Amino acid sequence: MQASSAEKLVVVEPTPSALADRVAQAFLTRVKARTKNGRTAHIALTGGSMGSTVLRAVAAHPKVNRIDWSLVHFWWGDERFVARDDQDRNALQSRESLLDHITVPAENIHEVAGADSGLSLDEAAAAYAAELARFGGQEHAWPSFAVCFLGVGPDGHIASLFPDRSEVTETDAAVLPVRDSPKPPPERVTLTRPVINSSKRVWLVLTGADKASALGLALAGASYTNVPAAGAKGRKRTIFFVDQAAASEVSEDLIEQVY
Repeated sequence: MQASSAEKLVVVEPTPSALADRVAQAFLTRVKARTKNGRTAHIALTGGSMGSTVLRAVAAHPKVNRIDWSLVHFWWGDERFVARDDQDRNALQSRESLLDHITVPAENIHEVAGADSGLSLDEAAAAYAAELARFGGQEHAWPSFAVCFLGVGPDGHIASLFPDRSEVTETDAAVLPVRDSPKPPPERVTLTRPVINSSKRVWLVLTGADKASALGLALAGASYTNVPAAGAKGRKRTIFFVDQAAASEVSEDLIEQVY
């Protein structure tokens, strides 16, 4: 069937490895199309094991060097406020998985300041918001991401927007500090829903049976305050890339093999 841009699509692959390959192919196709005529592409990355698995698949793809990476800017939907060389940092995981293996200029990699930067958590959030604003347009004080990757927790959280907390309903800021996170480490920096939802495409990547309930609720139209993943929506397309285990509660008529 032909899907409208307002629909949430589900793409299912049998295993996490097959899913990572599928997302990598889709990502390179999208970035190639976006940068074809010299246009800049802003990409928001996610952390976690599946985020790194996808980026490793991108790095290993035979078409990875066909992209002009000087036209691509990398950001993160959230970051753990730990030292820059801490393995918990999403940016470090992304560097090790992909960014250190492609010819992307250092100034195109926009990291959140680490806990060892001399900045406080609040200052790190403010600095990240200011960096986003440098690339904003007339409509928003941040760039519109060509692709915004999001992981989804078993509780339905995205970025560091956790259920039933004030951050998920914030609309007056682009970036927020997060304290006492329900998931360690306790201090984080996160983009807000307005930034995420101004993205052209939001791609949520999730695997495992423990994510099935969150996926089912997100697709069923649960309240985003209770299930933040339900409130993630790209302006052009929203896709849930999932493996078979995570798709166990998804109706067959929601599964669409397009990107």
